[in-house]
Amino acid sequence: MSDTFDFRKEYRDLYLPPKKPVVIDVPEITCIAVNGTGDPNTCAAYKNAMEVLYGLSYSIKMSKMSGTQPAGYFDYVVPPLEGFWMLGARGFDYDGLRIIDKNKFVWTSFIRQPEFVTQEVFERAKEALLKKKSGVDLSSTALVTFAEGLCVQIMHTGTYDSEADDIRRMHSFAEENGYAPDFTNGRRHHEIYLGDPRKTAPEKLRTVIRHPVKKTAAV
Repeated sequence: MSDTFDFRKEYRDLYLPPKKPVVIDVPEITCIAVNGTGDPNTCAAYKNAMEVLYGLSYSIKMSKMSGTQPAGYFDYVVPPLEGFWMLGARGFDYDGLRIIDKNKFVWTSFIRQPEFVTQEVFERAKEALLKKKSGVDLSSTALVTFAEGLCVQIMHTGTYDSEADDIRRMHSFAEENGYAPDFTNGRRHHEIYLGDPRKTAPEKLRTVIRHPVKKTAAV
């Protein structure tokens, strides 16, 4: 039996929701995040963000191989990639239903980190990554902690561009149960990517879609 900690299995309510909408209160997490703008399919900034996020995350995970693991280290599976999205031309009301121009996307991509990842651990990981890949841009990379709070979420199966129907189901469910959208600059359209688009057929990709809500009436 493996002792490797898997965030997806330990926190199934966060990473493996059902294919029907549910409301969840998301607790505080620590993550490595990269901010950027542009179409993720074509812009250099998003490619750099992926290189940085996975490079830092695996540098921390594999520190055990060199005996430099931080205090409190435990073996774990690197959590899935996540992203906050909004449209710069529309402000913070983007809800995933109206994709007008992907070049105007404003995004934050991030990967959750174990609790033992401190600022010191993060800085060491950056130094290690720069030694391996001196060309990566770490200027918009940070270790951040946040609590997402009250949200509605659903498991979407299919392409990223086919999310609209599930989003409408989420919104209808929220309204029927006394909740309203609560988008702000800090509470945005959220996606958690459970499949690798390079290896998975588009129609089989699984993505957690999560939207911030607030209670408007007794449920």
